[in-house]
Amino acid sequence: MKYDIWDSPWGEILAAVTDKGLALLAFQQGAQPVTPEPHWQRDASALAQVRLQCRQYAAGERQAFELPLDMPGTEFQRQVWQALTTIPSGETRSYGEIARQIGRPKAVRAVGAANGRNPVALVVPCHRVIGASGNLTGYAGGLAIKQALLSHEQRAD
Repeated sequence: MKYDIWDSPWGEILAAVTDKGLALLAFQQGAQPVTPEPHWQRDASALAQVRLQCRQYAAGERQAFELPLDMPGTEFQRQVWQALTTIPSGETRSYGEIARQIGRPKAVRAVGAANGRNPVALVVPCHRVIGASGNLTGYAGGLAIKQALLSHEQRAD
């Protein structure tokens, strides 16, 4: 695994790739900062495209990411993560709406759990999922970052 760390308008980001694609993208000041494993290698060049697309997103020049992904997960998690990629920039969906979209309308809590296990925050836009009441709910990067990302997207669109 190769990784790099850089600053963004929302704080420090750590991203890691395998030979297959992006495996991790995490905000470091959130509830779940990531510590690189001893066998990981820091390699900025291996993450150049990820960093570029993150900078384009931050500048309002990109609404969706075009990166190969390497996200191991259950079939259900992959369905949820795929559904997240269909939420347009600047819009939100509830956990219930995602559950209905994947044909599992009673799996709202499981959708929430899968959303929380998304390993590539920002790229697979889990920040666009909100509670049924319209309130912001948990986010690994913290609710302040979730709100900032949503506000950024609404200004950029």
